[in-house]
Amino acid sequence: MELATALHADLDIIVCRKLALPMNPEGGLGAVADDGTSILNEEVILKDGISRDQIEYESNQIKLNVKQRSLKYKGETPPLSLAGKVAIVVDDGLASGITMTVAVEAVKHRRPKEIVVAVPVASATGFRRVSSVARVITCAVASMPKYYLADFYRNWRDISDQEVIHSLEQWRQRHRF
Repeated sequence: MELATALHADLDIIVCRKLALPMNPEGGLGAVADDGTSILNEEVILKDGISRDQIEYESNQIKLNVKQRSLKYKGETPPLSLAGKVAIVVDDGLASGITMTVAVEAVKHRRPKEIVVAVPVASATGFRRVSSVARVITCAVASMPKYYLADFYRNWRDISDQEVIHSLEQWRQRHRF
């Protein structure tokens, strides 16, 4: 929201979630966006021997969660038109990059002129993955064996749904949406 305010730009939200590995919730076997776009990480699926039943189970759970969150955050508000515009997709960082990749693919369906991903930090893997689908701007690219976004923040915590809803309501009030 701060970036949109600083740039005097419109704000929209894309709800995406990682499809977690069955025995390692930090790892991702893919991701889903609120418009139905999904990506599977076939390399991880093959390496970890994930069955199609496991993928379908996890995918169904996450799709339901994404749909519920999208309704909470956006209601029935249609997505902004991005045709011919520069879309800047912002997140707190890139670990594997799979969730941002699905966000970029969802944005592509809306036909922007260009997609820029802006993140404060990225793993080398995440940076490479997302750079293959969009221009990435970041302050730091880290290549460490175990990469956790939380390691780059003094105070790391998940933001609650209520905090997101409150922030979006404040934005709408300030910008008369």
